[in-house]
Amino acid sequence: MLIAMDQMDRYIARNVLAAIVVVQFVLLGLDITIAYIGDLGDTQGDYSALDVLLYLGMRLPWRFYQYAPVAVLIGALIGLGSMASSNELTVMRAAGRSLARIVWGVMKPVLLVVVVVLLVAEFVSPRTEQYAEAWRLEQRQGEGAMLTTRSGWQFEGNSVYRFGAIRADNVVLDLTRYRFDERRLIEAIHANRAHWEEGAWQLEGVTMTRIFDNRTESAYQPSAAWETALTPTQLERLLRDIESQAPSELWAYANFLQSQNLQADQPLLYFWQKVLMPLTMGSLVLIAASFVFGPLRSVAAGTRVFYGVVTGLVFKYVQDLLAPASTIFGFSPVWAVLVPTLACAAVGIYFLRRNG
Repeated sequence: MLIAMDQMDRYIARNVLAAIVVVQFVLLGLDITIAYIGDLGDTQGDYSALDVLLYLGMRLPWRFYQYAPVAVLIGALIGLGSMASSNELTVMRAAGRSLARIVWGVMKPVLLVVVVVLLVAEFVSPRTEQYAEAWRLEQRQGEGAMLTTRSGWQFEGNSVYRFGAIRADNVVLDLTRYRFDERRLIEAIHANRAHWEEGAWQLEGVTMTRIFDNRTESAYQPSAAWETALTPTQLERLLRDIESQAPSELWAYANFLQSQNLQADQPLLYFWQKVLMPLTMGSLVLIAASFVFGPLRSVAAGTRVFYGVVTGLVFKYVQDLLAPASTIFGFSPVWAVLVPTLACAAVGIYFLRRNG
């Protein structure tokens, strides 16, 4: 009997995993097709239509990570729904298989997906995103193109910095430093660029303006040393799209911001979203199972998938709404991730228990 039970687990896992893989491929195919059509308008110079396709291919790990929760939800719905339609689940229940054991059989392939997703989020997608963006910009602008054009601000001691951009070769462009004595501005320094050399920053094209009570003084220097604790890695995290960073990078960036007495809600929010991904997927599986065994068990498979998509979208929108709410109302970003996850799990368990 134990062997038969193990075979049932493998059968459930095989059906659900196959459905998840198919759904993931469909979602990625649709997304890449739409993105390719939209990005064709960006072709210029050496950046051709084939290069657009290569660029989108480099970003596949990030897109895989983004669509994984939806693929798990819809895949579990399709996998369980197909077995329900062919009365296989009814036979399993008649053979003595409990509802909890069937759901655990669904969870097993999801655990494999979770491991793959976490590895991609930590080791693969941050590198491919960075490389893809640098490669695309270099194809369009030439060698030494900007890694990002997103400017950023940073506090350090009694100084406030504004950074225009950072290039792939660790060259910072358009740097401005405002130095304060308590709340009074006493100095402004602008540099055309700063480059990292032998463990230290060197400024180029430096204009320094000192501000006194009754006058200002300006001076120009071709180059000057920049004394700061900021490293190229920290600047890259500041200017790079925070959503695509690895969990370890987000945690390090949040700690750095907190050491500067700055708010770290945004990096912590994305950190918890990635770290708590196993709970998120588990709660979505419970929702999918409750749709198959619960109030939607008698409806058509297409209807269940539709409700699953709607549930996934509602889940995402609730998380997106709670993200800024955590900053406004001052509660921990971890709750912005946990509240919709726990709500999904509670609803799923409620319907499963009622119909189990």
